[in-house]
Amino acid sequence: MTDVGFTPQEAARSAARAGLPLPADRHAAVAATANHIHSVVAVLRELDFGQTPPAAAYRTAVEETRDAAV
Repeated sequence: MTDVGFTPQEAARSAARAGLPLPADRHAAVAATANHIHSVVAVLRELDFGQTPPAAAYRTAVEETRDAAV
């Protein structure tokens, strides 16, 4: 992937390398989707979660408060 984003030609090459048939009319759409995903992931990587515990900590807390009485 280049600094300017994923190009339709790169999308075609990546699909071919993965063994996925990608019609020529889909190259631009796949490249645009890949670029969007990349931009969202870039924003997520910039977030500072600080002392936020992993999701498993919240699941455990929920399971401990359940009441098995019927």
